[in-house]
Amino acid sequence: MEFICIGVSHRTAPLGVRERLALPEARQTEVLQRLAQAPVEALWVSTCNRVEVYLAAPSADVARERARETLHSLGGAEALEHLYEHQGEAALVHLFRVASSLDSMVLGEAQILGQVKDAFERGQGAGAVRGELTRACAAAFGCAKRVRTETAVGRAATSMASAAVQLASKVFDGLKDKTVLVVGAGEMGELAARHLKNAGAGKLIVTNRTLARAEALVAEVGGVARPFEELFTLLAGADVVVTSTASPVPLFTRDNVGALGKARKGRPLFMVDLAVPRDIDPAVGTLDWVHAYDVDDIQKFVADNTAARAEEAHKAGGLVAQEVARFARERALRDGMPVLARLRQRAEAIARAEVERTLLGLGDGLTDKQRKSIEAMGRAIVNKLLHEPTARLRAVGPQGEGNRLAGAAAELFGLTEAEAAAIAPREEAAAPAVDARNTVVATGSRR
Repeated sequence: MEFICIGVSHRTAPLGVRERLALPEARQTEVLQRLAQAPVEALWVSTCNRVEVYLAAPSADVARERARETLHSLGGAEALEHLYEHQGEAALVHLFRVASSLDSMVLGEAQILGQVKDAFERGQGAGAVRGELTRACAAAFGCAKRVRTETAVGRAATSMASAAVQLASKVFDGLKDKTVLVVGAGEMGELAARHLKNAGAGKLIVTNRTLARAEALVAEVGGVARPFEELFTLLAGADVVVTSTASPVPLFTRDNVGALGKARKGRPLFMVDLAVPRDIDPAVGTLDWVHAYDVDDIQKFVADNTAARAEEAHKAGGLVAQEVARFARERALRDGMPVLARLRQRAEAIARAEVERTLLGLGDGLTDKQRKSIEAMGRAIVNKLLHEPTARLRAVGPQGEGNRLAGAAAELFGLTEAEAAAIAPREEAAAPAVDARNTVVATGSRR
C-alpha cells in the first residue's frame, strides 16, 4: 500500500481558499466515504490552518487522482493551484509532524493533536480508516507524545486563542476596564475565555447558540452567559470580540456591524476571528472604528514566538525521524512475514520428509530417545538456516528494502503466490485497536 498526503495549509494557501475546503462534520463523513472505496483508505484532517487528505492505496496514481478531483470539486480550480503533495515515507513524516504540532501556524500548539485524533475517530466511524492508516495514526500519536514529553516545544506555547488575547491587550494597553464578548463556546472559545480572564478582562460575556454550553463555561471561568439572540445588542456594548463558531457563513458583515456605529459614537471595536470558515466578513475591517483580524493575521503576530523555540523544534524533528524509521521497520517486517512463513513452511515440510525417510531406513532398532534426537536435529537445521534471513528482514529500514529482500527470497526458493494467499494474514485483522482519546493501543504499541 502506498501512502499519499494532498492538501493546503497556511503555508501554501490564503484563508479564502482554506475556508472553501472547511467542511461540516457530516459533509466530511460523506467525502470520506466517497474517497475510501475499498481497498483505498482515507483520513480527512481539517483545522483552521489546514485541510489535508491522507490516503493508503495500492496505486498512488489512482489515489492521487481521486483526491485531486475531490478537492477540485470542493474548492474549485484555485484550490488545485495551492495544493502540496507528499508520497511514501514523506507522507508519513508529514503526518507525524502535523500530529506533533511541528507544522502548525503556532509551533507547539496543543490543540492540533486533539483535532487529528478527532479526524481519526471520524474516519474510523465512516469505515474509511482501517488497517494501514490505523497503524500510521497510532504511530503518529505515539510520536506526538514523545515530542510533548521529551522536548520543550509545547511549553508556554502561544496558542491561537492566547495570541488573540495578547494582541487585544497590546492594542488597548490592557483589558482591565474593557467589556469582552466571546462568541462560541467550543474548544477555541473556551481557550479564549480562559486567557481573557487571566489577562484581567473587566467584564467577560459568553454567548453561544446553545445557551447551556455558555453557562457551563462561565461557571468554570467566571463571567456572564447570554442568549445568542442578543448577539448584536451585546456587540453594541463590547470593546473586544473573539469569535469562533461553526457557522458556514459570516455572522458579522459590514452592514450589521456598521449599523452599530452611530450608537457607539466612534468607540473602537477590536474583533478577532478564529473561525474557518470566517465569522467576520473581510469588509468589516473597512469600517474606520473597527480593527478586525483573522487567523492569518494572528500568524504574523506569533512569528517571534515560533522563532524562539526553533532549537526545540529541531530536536523534535529528530524524534519524528526516529519514530518514522521505527514505523517503517515494523511495516517492512509485516510485509516480509508472509514470505518468512512460506519459507519456514517449505523448509519444515522438507525436513519432516527427510527425517521420516531416514527413520524408515533405520528400521525399528532405534529407541524413542534416538528418534527424538533425529527429529530435533531436523528442526535445528531449519531454525539455523532461517535465522539469518529472518534477522535480515527484521532489521531492514525502508519499506522498499524489505519488499526487495522478501521478493528475492520468494524467487530464490520458488515460493508461489498460492502459498502466499494461504498463509498471509488479513491486513485489517492485524491492525491495532486504537482509542484515540486515551491514546491506548491494544497491541501494546507505543502511542
